[in-house]
Parts: sequence; structure tokens; C-alpha cells
Amino acid sequence: MSAPVLSPRRYQLRGVVTGAASGIGRACLELLVEHGAHVDAWDRSPEALADLPTGDAIATRRTDVTDPDSVADSAHEAKLHWGGIDFVVNCAGAFLVGPLADVSVDAVRKLFDLNVLGTTIVTQALLPALVASKGSIVNVASTVALKPSVSNSHYAASKAAVAHLTRCWALELGPKGVRVNSVAPGPTTTPLFRAAGMSAEQETEMLRERAATIPLRRVGEPDETARWIARFALEDSWTTGAVLPVDGGMSL
Repeated sequence: MSAPVLSPRRYQLRGVVTGAASGIGRACLELLVEHGAHVDAWDRSPEALADLPTGDAIATRRTDVTDPDSVADSAHEAKLHWGGIDFVVNCAGAFLVGPLADVSVDAVRKLFDLNVLGTTIVTQALLPALVASKGSIVNVASTVALKPSVSNSHYAASKAAVAHLTRCWALELGPKGVRVNSVAPGPTTTPLFRAAGMSAEQETEMLRERAATIPLRRVGEPDETARWIARFALEDSWTTGAVLPVDGGMSL
């Protein structure tokens, strides 16, 4: 099933995408702009930001979502630049793989700082603008937030937190007209795994093993998740509190 996105003429909206320089974040950025949105692209890598498409519909900001001061500065600049904010896509995140006996406390702290606190810090900073516009928040969770995983339990726990924040915020912010939804992708071909320290061989083997357990017998591509994020961000005015698996049936 594909997520329909309508004419670009209907969506002159302004938003922020975190983790916008690669993977699902970049796919979101490109699709949102294609359909008429103006996007503030946040990422902590200046080199990756420099590689993004340019144009009047895109502004880039080097932002560390775990740093409240960095986020506050970027949020202020984004609101001034666009005159308001209609949506935020919390896509910045990290992956951690390994059994319980091997993971370090420091690695787990950094993981939760980025995946959970980063999502919170960004949303807090943009919340007044989103309330003013009766806008949309889209969080990126994971299938492993819905289905237990042996090899990446702390990553799964961090994404389960994101999924439940989505549900709780939907209850809290619904009366203010703000929608909050989450997309939970399955294994997807992105730089996430290599950034976590996996070798090319380890990544290939992990994705091969995961694909063998997925009903559609393959892993996903970033644009397949981005289509659903774009729908939540731009056009779906009646859905809130959803955590949508986009995973080839893996969550079954």
C-alpha cells in the first residue's frame, strides 16, 4: 500500500526535519519539498548538510538535538526565517547493537540522549509555533518498538519510548489542535548501521538475516517510509496517536 500525497499546490507548509542529511531524514526532506513544503533541515554534520539540495524551499542548520541551546537557537532562526512552523519530523537517531552483557552504560546513555531526549528537546522548542499553527508532529520509531528483538534491546527500548511519547503527547496536545503520530520502519537501507560502528559485512549479513524473516522477504528503502511521514505531516488532519508499522510485515 502506498501513501497518497496530493498536489504540491495544496501544501505551502513550513516545517523542520531533524537528521535531514541522510537516510530516511533526507528522503523526507526531498519528498516534502517536492510536494510544496518549505523545510528547515537540521543535522549535526556540516559536511552532510552541505551535500543537500539547495533552493528557496530549503534552509540548513547545523544542530545537535541533544543540546538545548543548539536546538533553541535553530528553532528561533527557523521560525524567523519561515514566519512560523506547521510540522516537525523527529528523524534524528542512533542505533545500538549488542547483547546485554556487552553494551556499555555510556553507549546506552548516548543512545537515549539522542533518540528520546533529542525528540523531546526539539518538540518542546517548536511546540509554541506548532500550537499556533495547529500543526503536526511526526516521530520516527521502529518496528522493534512493537516487536521484541534479541540483538538490540536498548535501541528497541529507546524507540518504544518514542512510540509511547507519541501516544501520550497525542492525548495532551489534541485539545490544542496538534496531531502527533509516529512511523515505525522495519530494517531499511540507511547509514544508521554503519554510523553505529558496524562493518559493511556485518550490515549486509544483518539485513540479509532480517529480510529472511520479513513476509515480503526484503528490507525497506528510505522513500517507502518517507511517503507515510509526508502524509502525516502534510495532509492527514484526522489521525493522531498512531504508531504505524512500515516494515514489510515484520511486526506481524
